[in-house]
Amino acid sequence: MTGVWITLLAIVVILVVFGLRIVPQGHAYIIERLGKYAGTWEAGLHIMIPFIDRVAKRISLKEQVLDFPPQPVITKDNVTMLIDSVVFEKVYDPKLYTYGAENPIAGLQNLSATTLRNIIGDMELDQTLTSRDQINQKLEAILDEATDAWGIKVTRVELKNIQPPAEIEEVMTKQMRAERERRQTVLEAKAHQEAVVSRAEGDKKAKVLSAEAERDAQIAYAEGKAKAIQMVYEAEAKGLEMLREAKMDESVLRLKGLEALKDVANGQATKIYVPNDLSKAISSLGIAGDALGIQQENHSKTE
Repeated sequence: MTGVWITLLAIVVILVVFGLRIVPQGHAYIIERLGKYAGTWEAGLHIMIPFIDRVAKRISLKEQVLDFPPQPVITKDNVTMLIDSVVFEKVYDPKLYTYGAENPIAGLQNLSATTLRNIIGDMELDQTLTSRDQINQKLEAILDEATDAWGIKVTRVELKNIQPPAEIEEVMTKQMRAERERRQTVLEAKAHQEAVVSRAEGDKKAKVLSAEAERDAQIAYAEGKAKAIQMVYEAEAKGLEMLREAKMDESVLRLKGLEALKDVANGQATKIYVPNDLSKAISSLGIAGDALGIQQENHSKTE
């Protein structure tokens, strides 16, 4: 009897050991019991019933990058080109991902190709080449909504490459070269215009500065001349004021006049103006007149 219990215990232990399952992080296991969905195991340790439960599918919950092959599409203006797209997706519901579609990834690839053809079919070539962000947004929204029933979340869609036909590429290359040459010509013309304007403005400023400098010089010269004249008159006025303050008598003034007359007579002047009261002045000075070499008879001859 004891041997039977030991045997049963050993069988239970073996079943438990073989029934242990560890789900790694970022994964989920779909468990079926007798062929029917029993549950979803997340990361951690789990025990399943041998021969009754089974792991139907191991699913990665990490974000996946699906690089689909280039798809031929036709634009609105009947240009055929190849478009290579990349889809970023992750499983958010393991049960829907397992039972929602037979092959969700293949369905996503076909849906991406057909949706891309529909979007590009409503756009012309030039618009297609310049509207990548708009195409990405439309494609992402449509794919995300369509794959909700499959338990898939489309997080991002990118157009990796757009390859138009060879003849279209050649025409585009010529057009781009012509556009670059046109821009270069415009830039050169603009630079020349700015240089001419700058030179003209520089000449204008130089002439203005020269005129202002000449004006300032003339003003300074006039102010200096006026100042000099003012100083001469002030000096003369000051001299007269000093003479008035010294209270000089009439004889001294006459003596000064005779000295000035002598200086005039020693010059090369052809005409000499003699004051009417000269004889009176000489007689009144007496000895001072003799010292100056001015005699009465000379005075008479001069008259």
